[in-house]
Amino acid sequence: CCELRKPTMGIKGLQGFVARVCPDACRTVDLKEMAEKHRIAHPDVLPVIVVDAMSCVRRWYTPESWVCGGQWREYLAVLENFIETFKAAGIELVFYFDGVVEEKKRDEWIKRRQHNNKEIANLFQFIKTHRKQPGREMFVLPSALPTFTRYALKALGQKTVCTLQEADFEVAAYGLQHNCMGILGQDSDYLIYNTSPYFSIEKLCLDRLVTVMYSREDLCRALGLSMKHLPLFACLLGNDVVPENLLEGFWHKCLVTCPSRSKSYNRRTSIILAVANYISKIPCSYSSLKHLEEMLPLGSDKTLLHRGMESYLLPGQQSPWIPPDARNVKVSSGQEETAMCRDKEIFQLAKEHHIQSENYAIFNILSNGELECSNSLEDDCDTEIPGQALIYRPARQHIYSVLLESEKDGACPLVKEWFVYCGNPLQQPELIQPVQPPIPGGTPNLKTLWFAKGPDVEKQQYSTFLACFHLQDAMEELQALEAPVAAFCCLLTYLMLQVSSLSLEDLNAFVALILCLRGKSAAELATLQVLIGITE
Repeated sequence: CCELRKPTMGIKGLQGFVARVCPDACRTVDLKEMAEKHRIAHPDVLPVIVVDAMSCVRRWYTPESWVCGGQWREYLAVLENFIETFKAAGIELVFYFDGVVEEKKRDEWIKRRQHNNKEIANLFQFIKTHRKQPGREMFVLPSALPTFTRYALKALGQKTVCTLQEADFEVAAYGLQHNCMGILGQDSDYLIYNTSPYFSIEKLCLDRLVTVMYSREDLCRALGLSMKHLPLFACLLGNDVVPENLLEGFWHKCLVTCPSRSKSYNRRTSIILAVANYISKIPCSYSSLKHLEEMLPLGSDKTLLHRGMESYLLPGQQSPWIPPDARNVKVSSGQEETAMCRDKEIFQLAKEHHIQSENYAIFNILSNGELECSNSLEDDCDTEIPGQALIYRPARQHIYSVLLESEKDGACPLVKEWFVYCGNPLQQPELIQPVQPPIPGGTPNLKTLWFAKGPDVEKQQYSTFLACFHLQDAMEELQALEAPVAAFCCLLTYLMLQVSSLSLEDLNAFVALILCLRGKSAAELATLQVLIGITE
């Protein structure tokens, strides 16, 4: 699935506010110098920067032909250069990727997907009108690039983590617990967490390792607040937990009591200052929080503000707004108790592979029977080729069957899919029935496939994989090929079987990719000429 410009990362308008109104909170820093100071203060450990990878993928992917995509070796070279630059300065990187969509943020996820659909529609309309690729202002990442980036970083020997919770929470927690040198990303939530210093990926000059560090302390000074106020400040401005539409009345009251300091300020800047002024005048107590919950139109969920505040508290941290006995402690073992997979050994292995970025989808299926896929770079007006979500659904149904067939007394439970494609309003998940793959003797036991050893098991693993794509009869031919070529042939054969509108010319173009480009370096591939203009 492709990731586009997110409408907001963190608290809307806060990053821009800091740059415009609080310049003292934006310090230009030399990461090499900071690393040296960190080494002196902590001689037993390497300086570590935690990287919010989803904030960085747009920065890493730079090819001009971004609509066509597919510049894999060039992309690997960019990542390798990024890693080596930090390594030369003695800085170790740890990369974090989103691994789940938390249920409390599902509505926000849907809004973003719908917003992205409009961006993609505008992109294809531009191409049809002008017969060329638009400029960078309409930039959309190639489909599935964040997923492939995980594998690329692992192939380059980097520690790569796929999260079990919201990524910014786990990034902030890792930074705090491991006394990291800093966090590299572009998400204003990192201004709210009380954690390691926050560095900007957008402002990073890689050659000199110079960037902007956003100072929470200086932000607090400019707002007349303290660090303990920041979680409430974030919630009362609106974030992924507390929707902005519930806060309009509250903002109006704040603006009445604290008029704008300058006519040049836009409304959002005035709101930020007015909300900060309001917070500075109330006691830091649980009773103040309860009063706010009663005052705000939170509807039936009066705990919304409480949960929003709590989402910024990292392990071991306390808040004067929320006493310890009022906290909802997150218990990771709860996942196992409510998991669709009851086998502890299978569940634990899937969880480990998930965290290690081996395969995030399998754990989400085994833990809660749910899977999502973001927007793909597809033209909804092109009715000849169905969306990838529908093309690959038959294969997914077979995979669901392999993963879940032995559960629930042999009855295979339905899987909830949140897949973005033309015609799916995303009002609720689609309930997908697992389908047994065409394997003589039935689907093999998952425990056997994962834990048993020996040549017979390896043959069974391979035949099960092929059966999910209806290619079990081609096993002997595929085994004779190198693994990358065999995988490509599996994919291409499956596509040709599923999509009747694909032509011989399409097939030849796909085959040319694997035959003609193998062995070429990133530099050679970067100089390939792409036809100017896009034809029908």
